[in-house]
Amino acid sequence: MPRLDNVKIKATNIRKEHIPGKSTKFSQENPMWKPGILDLEKHFAFYGAYHRNPVNIVIHTLFVWPILFTSLVLFYFIPPVYNLSQVGFLPSGFFDQRYLAARLGFSLAWKVVLAAQLFCWTGQFLGHGVFEKRAPALLDNLAQAFLMAPFFVLLEVLQTLSGYEPYPGFHASVQARIDAEIKEWQEKKHKKMS
Repeated sequence: MPRLDNVKIKATNIRKEHIPGKSTKFSQENPMWKPGILDLEKHFAFYGAYHRNPVNIVIHTLFVWPILFTSLVLFYFIPPVYNLSQVGFLPSGFFDQRYLAARLGFSLAWKVVLAAQLFCWTGQFLGHGVFEKRAPALLDNLAQAFLMAPFFVLLEVLQTLSGYEPYPGFHASVQARIDAEIKEWQEKKHKKMS
């Protein structure tokens, strides 16, 4: 069996020596754990920089989940390309949207979905315009805003209620990045005004 004393690990064009017996931690000093698309701190900081006002955070906490849920209701009526029902790990939400979709039927379900989507999206846009005084994140990065919103809201709730963070130092690191992004945004805003 080969010895692993001086194994070199290459991650995003940066070489880092692995020291056997020493655990690798998640931090800014360790770029191996930050391969861009999987950089949770970066994504949460991007989304968090657009959601600092407490009223806007509450609005998003209340309205992100109905948007996700009602979207899943519509998926019930789309024929699958592949039957994933045997997979067993697909989340079904807080309330089984398949049951609701089947009970409502397509003719009523799309109306319920449309009403919920319009109400929730309007509430979020008003939250940004009235309270946050900043355009929503989806105007700068549509995919990231849609993918991160449910996770960001969930993590905000867990952080607020129980102090949860995915790993030690996550919240402080994300907060530092949020502060830097807000400062950069404010500088750009001042340059445009002058």
